Amino acid sequence: MLNNDVLRSLRYTLNASDAEMAEITQLTGCELPEAEMTAYLKKDDEAGYKPCGDRIMAYFLDGLVIHKRGKDESRPAPPIELPLTNNLILKKLRVAFELKEEDMLAILKNAGFPIAKPELSALFRKAGHSNYRVCGDQLLRNFLKGLAQAKR
Repeated sequence: MLNNDVLRSLRYTLNASDAEMAEITQLTGCELPEAEMTAYLKKDDEAGYKPCGDRIMAYFLDGLVIHKRGKDESRPAPPIELPLTNNLILKKLRVAFELKEEDMLAILKNAGFPIAKPELSALFRKAGHSNYRVCGDQLLRNFLKGLAQAKR
């Protein structure tokens, strides 16, 4: 799934302005002007659209965790994880919104995309584990849709 689509969906879920989205990214120490965030949030057929790279998206997701849960001053900020995958995006969203397994299953069910507990837990395993499952674009899109319904 395109990082720009994820950003637009999260902006809707958070009911945030472009400036607030840029501020969330800046919580991690990444200098991102509001104008650049605005370019990332435009649709791909609009003038001024700019594709959002994995690095900026990773900084935004880490900033979202800080924005929603607060900064842990007792330990240093973890390095950003690259390359960014749908599994990692889902994991960061689970942490940021403090979602438990039941919450995630309910969000996906309400979005019309029910999955079983073992399928969900397979998404959070390490890549290489025998039960690891890649998070597809359709699952992430439906999760974002359900998250918006739950949080707005």
